[in-house]
Amino acid sequence: MKKAFKMPGFAIGFTMATVFVLAAFLSFFWTPYAVDGVDIANKLLAPSGTNWFGTDHLGRDIFSMVMVGARTSIAVAIVAVGIGVLLGVPLGLAAAARQGSLLDEVIMRGNDLIFAFPALLIAILITAVFGASAVNAIIAIGIFNIPVFARISRGAALSLWTRDFVLAARVAGKGRVRISFEHILPNITNLLIVQGTIQFSLGILAEAALSYIGLGAQIPTPSWGRMLADSQTMVSFAPHLAIFPGMAIIFTVLGLNLMGDALRDLFDPKQRRDRQ
Repeated sequence: MKKAFKMPGFAIGFTMATVFVLAAFLSFFWTPYAVDGVDIANKLLAPSGTNWFGTDHLGRDIFSMVMVGARTSIAVAIVAVGIGVLLGVPLGLAAAARQGSLLDEVIMRGNDLIFAFPALLIAILITAVFGASAVNAIIAIGIFNIPVFARISRGAALSLWTRDFVLAARVAGKGRVRISFEHILPNITNLLIVQGTIQFSLGILAEAALSYIGLGAQIPTPSWGRMLADSQTMVSFAPHLAIFPGMAIIFTVLGLNLMGDALRDLFDPKQRRDRQ
């Protein structure tokens, strides 16, 4: 990690992302105002020393809502990426261990089937049956992450199955499952960390998009995407309603992408040489 912090991209991205992670953590214990505190008499106030980001059409403090919205976005992204890792990585390792077999074909064709349905479409299908909620948004994004991590794991693992240390493990009598988790997985962890960082940023974008169209977190839970949706008819006379949640999304995703790019360069120097 010391080498990572010496890279400007990682240091800047880490700082940007950390600000919103700390805001999300702090929102569990404190916000300047209650996020459900309706105050019609003070609606649509411009940013000021009292309300740093102004107020919305119901008089709620936007700064407080951005803090709690960070909690919602980060929680959805973490769980969705976790689903992708916990299910996708074992499937990818299993496919690589049985390359060319029926199991490999079934796993990869199943991945192709999921890829045919974007996260947004999966969310629409799920919410049509179970209703709109943050939980259903997590499921939709998580399902879409499974083939991403399965493909990454399989591709990286295939290049390792012919290496001498794997052949030695097979000669020693170790089975394919044991080799996959004891020898293959530790050697592709760096790649998974990089992909996880990228998918985390995409998860935040996906949650914002789903909330924007009403398929994500529901009232009264604040969400950056729904804040943007609520502001779209008032942008002309109250632009701060869209500016601050929009900037929160931009800075968080940009920070995570900078971290992901830096980690990719750190773990694969060839990537850095190709960019120069």
